[in-house]
Amino acid sequence: MKCALVTGGSRGIGKSICIKMAAMGYYVLVNYKGNEEAAKQTLAQIKEKGGNGELMRFDVSDREEIKKVLGVWIENNSDNAIEVLVNNAGIKDDGLMIFMKDEQWDSVLKTNLDGFFQVTRLVLHGMLTKKYGRIVNVVSLSGLKGLPGQTNYSAAKAGIIGATKALAQEVARKGITVNAVAPGFIKTDMTEGLNEKELQMLIPAKRFGTADEVAHAVAFLASPESGYITAHVLSINGGLYS
Repeated sequence: MKCALVTGGSRGIGKSICIKMAAMGYYVLVNYKGNEEAAKQTLAQIKEKGGNGELMRFDVSDREEIKKVLGVWIENNSDNAIEVLVNNAGIKDDGLMIFMKDEQWDSVLKTNLDGFFQVTRLVLHGMLTKKYGRIVNVVSLSGLKGLPGQTNYSAAKAGIIGATKALAQEVARKGITVNAVAPGFIKTDMTEGLNEKELQMLIPAKRFGTADEVAHAVAFLASPESGYITAHVLSINGGLYS
């Protein structure tokens, strides 16, 4: 059984990626932190479309929880390789740096950047053993361009971009690719509070993107045919920034 693990897979972009991975024939491990109902709905949609998977509850910012849940699953499923890892889980807590509290900085860095490290390191062992793997990190326009009011989020996503390029070089000879997708303004619950009409004027495509469009790009990078593409950051932003 070939598996795909999607962190933050219960809603938005993560949900679309989970459904896309299932359509590619993967048994999907739907990670979520707290919204069990949304996670169950994602898994139900996967099964409705003929796919299969299971829920995997852990907080990507909690090192011990990751070991207890993901680490134990890997130990108990030695024959079921995680071929695809999509590091999608992330949070924002915006504010101007001069007013930013310690906990705003710490929580965003811990969830986005530390979470990438903790999860990827665990999954990487199996990929190296099998000499095959696809790692796709969901970063952001903020990590490429930097956005005011998001020094914490921009720093975390830029950190993952750097780690993507470094790790790609470490594991390329083992048949493992490491890439990232950088969404711009995508219609999800994370962008609900934004003035869409005003921001559309800045985007050459004159619209926000969809979660399915991000999932399509992730699927491309996660496919076996993309084996010669690694250390790449693919922007999905309607021409806003490259």
